[in-house]
Amino acid sequence: MNDDPPHPGRTATGGRLRSLLRGLRPDLAPWRSSRDFRLLWSAGCVTTFGSFLTYVAVPMQIKELTGSYLAVGLIGAVELLPLIAFGLWGGALADALDRRKLVLASEAGLGLLSALLLLNALLPTPVLWPIYLVTGLVAALDGLQRPALDTLTPRIVEHDQMTAAFALNSLYRSAGSILGPALAGLIVAFAGVQTAYALDVLTFAVSLLLLARMRAVPPPTGAEKPSLAGIAAGLRYARSRPELLGTYVVDICAMLFAFPNAIFPFLADDLHAHWALGLMYGASAVGSLAVSATSGWTSRVHRHGRMVVLAALGWGAAMAGAGLVGNIWPVLLLLAVAGGADNVSGLGRSTMWNQSIPDGLRGRLAGVELLSYSVGPQLGQVRVGAMAGLVGVRGSIWAGGLACVVGVVALAAALPELLAYDARTDPHTAAVRDARERRPKPAPEPVG
Repeated sequence: MNDDPPHPGRTATGGRLRSLLRGLRPDLAPWRSSRDFRLLWSAGCVTTFGSFLTYVAVPMQIKELTGSYLAVGLIGAVELLPLIAFGLWGGALADALDRRKLVLASEAGLGLLSALLLLNALLPTPVLWPIYLVTGLVAALDGLQRPALDTLTPRIVEHDQMTAAFALNSLYRSAGSILGPALAGLIVAFAGVQTAYALDVLTFAVSLLLLARMRAVPPPTGAEKPSLAGIAAGLRYARSRPELLGTYVVDICAMLFAFPNAIFPFLADDLHAHWALGLMYGASAVGSLAVSATSGWTSRVHRHGRMVVLAALGWGAAMAGAGLVGNIWPVLLLLAVAGGADNVSGLGRSTMWNQSIPDGLRGRLAGVELLSYSVGPQLGQVRVGAMAGLVGVRGSIWAGGLACVVGVVALAAALPELLAYDARTDPHTAAVRDARERRPKPAPEPVG
């Protein structure tokens, strides 16, 4: 037995290491302080799993019914326009109605649509057109729900806990992006699409029970009725805030030039790694999960504009590297790095929007956000496929990553307000914080 006292240097090093690890752990303050956040987070976990069941089951069922690549590809076209149109309208509704009730009603509608998919799948001969119809309606309801869902969090957590709350949301979404498709694939393969749809309906039932236990989240005093003029007012407000516009255009630039998912099957062929196709699709989610699991540091960031720009540069650089290397393992590593950078960018954008946008406009701006991150990846799929036909698969990926870096640098230079944003001194953020402090405190949360 050694009775010598511990070496001072070793003790200090151990203390610094423990302090560093504590700083990386996710900040659980929103979970501890808000019962409503716990309910919303738990409902999100359940719904995410169910959504991936249908996400995998629908294309699989269409493939079985038609054997057509085009028929499967039409899913994206059926979803895009309803998502855009109803996303903007959903933003207006989120500013005018009780956001909890809007989320609850749309969640019930989504559950009903999953039940219709189940009924169609149980027919002796399932019909194709109802699948497309339900898919379009799901996109429309998702567009209506998403702005209200995204703007619920700022109303149920403290102003200075928003980054931590969005990091916790990202944690289950990233984990779901990894585990969800894998489990869904097994369920569809061994139990059929009927079982997948039935489980999805069950997850909606659980989610509804959790959401129903949340307190009301009424609209701000003097909220406008939803209208096209109100949507236009939201767009004008976005245009008046160069730093907000910067977050939108930087994200669109990153997705337009450096979103290569559409040609992953061809990249797997080029790298002689057919077995790694699924890993390619899941690698970015692994990187995103790693950031979420070590996100404690993000709550101490105040310059969220710089956070967005640096993360977008990291995304583009990692994608450029993935196109340049000729071995599957570095490619997977770089895709994971890109996914982590994308998560950092998303946390910066979400915090900046929700800490600085007035509550009465937050829903409509969430609709604009939905538009920006829906269009970017769709255009990116077209860009990468068209360019691959001209310069090859790897050339399309690395050139797109390089174009992303150049584009983000140019946008940052053109929008100095984005780099200058500081949550500690920004007048919009201060006004939102003051308005929140003046708002009457809600009744104590029920126990249990």
